[in-house]
This record gives sequence, C-alpha cells and structure tokens, in this order.
Amino acid sequence: MLYTLLCYNKEDVVWSWTKEEDDAVMGRLSVVHEKLVKDGKLGPSLRLLPTTAATTLRGGDLVIDGPFAETKEQLLGFYVIDVENLEAALDVARELSAANPTSVYEIRPIALYVPETRPNAPKEMVKVY
Repeated sequence: MLYTLLCYNKEDVVWSWTKEEDDAVMGRLSVVHEKLVKDGKLGPSLRLLPTTAATTLRGGDLVIDGPFAETKEQLLGFYVIDVENLEAALDVARELSAANPTSVYEIRPIALYVPETRPNAPKEMVKVY
C-alpha cells in the first residue's frame, strides 16, 4: 500500500541551520533513504522551500503571498513509500524521526497516485537551496 509521510518542523529553525548542521541532518536522513531504496520502498520525496516562497489560491481567484494556515510547524516536505501496512509506514516514520528528531511525521494512506510522466523529469536529486 502507498503511504505519504508528511514532514513538519519549525521552518525558522530548519532554515537557520548552518550548512554543517543541515548536511549532518541530511546525511542521517540519507542512511534511511538508501535503505528504503534498497528495499524498493521509496517513491518520490521532496523538501519544500520555506513558506515565504509559497503562494496560496483561495476561492478560485484570491491569490495570497505565503501560506494561509497559522501554525507553529510547517509542512517542509514529504515521502511516498510503498509498504505493507500502517505499522510498516510507522516503522519508516520512526527511522526518519530518529534521523531528524525535531521533525513531526504525519502518515496518510494515498488515495490516488499519478506517476511522473514528463519526458524531461529529473532522474537524480535536485537541490535548489
């Protein structure tokens, strides 16, 4: 079954990390990523730019700079994983949480998954920050 793991954190903290701090967290996460790839369980995953780069469309025609939600933690990224059941998804979330203990992971089953079909879609990791 496909699940998405939504990663929440305090973006002001995450985006204030030094390059060394960020590299350390990403290095720990890479260990989990590589295991999931080896096991054939990791689908697309991404890290979002800060909410200051967001735009919200509300009601079909109202465009607002930034996110609309007033929350203490922001959605910073997500993973799509293919595992047997919720317990297996929780196990993956626990591994990610151990690698990045300041983040919160919300686990949701996926109702519809449309795979990447663009001919020019990236085949390797793209880092823009």
